[in-house]
Amino acid sequence: MHAASVPNDTAFHPSTFILLGIPGMQDQHVWIAIPFCSMYILALVGNGTILYIIMTDRALHEPMYLFLCLLSITDLILCSTTSPKMLTIFWLRSHIISFHGCLTQMFFVHAIFATESAVLLAMAFDRYVAICRPLHYTSILNATVIGKIGLACVSRGLLFVFPFVILIERLPFCGHHVIPHTYCEHMGIAKLACASIKPNTVYGLTVALSVTGMDVVLIATSYGLILRDVLRLPSKVAQFRAFSTCGAHICVILVFYIPAFFSFFTHRFGHRVPPQVHIVLANLYLLLPPVLNPLVYGINTKQIRIRIFGLFMERK
Repeated sequence: MHAASVPNDTAFHPSTFILLGIPGMQDQHVWIAIPFCSMYILALVGNGTILYIIMTDRALHEPMYLFLCLLSITDLILCSTTSPKMLTIFWLRSHIISFHGCLTQMFFVHAIFATESAVLLAMAFDRYVAICRPLHYTSILNATVIGKIGLACVSRGLLFVFPFVILIERLPFCGHHVIPHTYCEHMGIAKLACASIKPNTVYGLTVALSVTGMDVVLIATSYGLILRDVLRLPSKVAQFRAFSTCGAHICVILVFYIPAFFSFFTHRFGHRVPPQVHIVLANLYLLLPPVLNPLVYGINTKQIRIRIFGLFMERK
């Protein structure tokens, strides 16, 4: 009777979870880890280089580069939140993660993703002001405004994701502790519960559509307005440069959002999607953007490209 009224800690919350990795592909884990590890190293080197160049060169302390600096920081945290544990699962077969360690990883995965989404929106706004309102650029995006935007990006991510932790803490797991994934995410943990997860589903869907979905709409609006003004330029060369820059940015944004939304909606509606496809894409949306962002936003920028070349020549 006592056990029924007050469930013990193991029954309610397991002390540890087991991350399986990619179910059905355990024999290939050693080889699958190689491209993931390569991408992680590229992300660390690329974003670390961008950060070093911007922080050490005062000439680059301008709005566009400060936003790029914030993007690199979020990229480094985003890929480092999951990749080290994933690689230990693949290479060292270290599948165990503590309950609170799992919740911590879940929190940072979703919070940093939401923060990066907000940063991409801020960068789209920066490009809109620079191209469509160039005369007011420095007055609109001064140091105070940039600081407030950065703080808002981080605060929003923390504010909307923290309830995920509360929603998971309230769930009993009845001994279920095996997660068929390489890292801990909200719905992946919630599905193990032996109680209703409707609040988790409703809140997660609300956040995805109202927060991240709104970011996508506003980013699309910004680039739509940019393209409208670009088409009015008299010079074909200027149009081509603007189109190539915006096209590269849009491609990276699509790489960031499409796998993320695919993973999100697969948890709720994609019961026929093979788990291997779901998990690989869920890892790619945390790794591909950190690899591509330094290339598209950084090396594609003339000032940063010149400084990278200068660093290379110095070392040589």
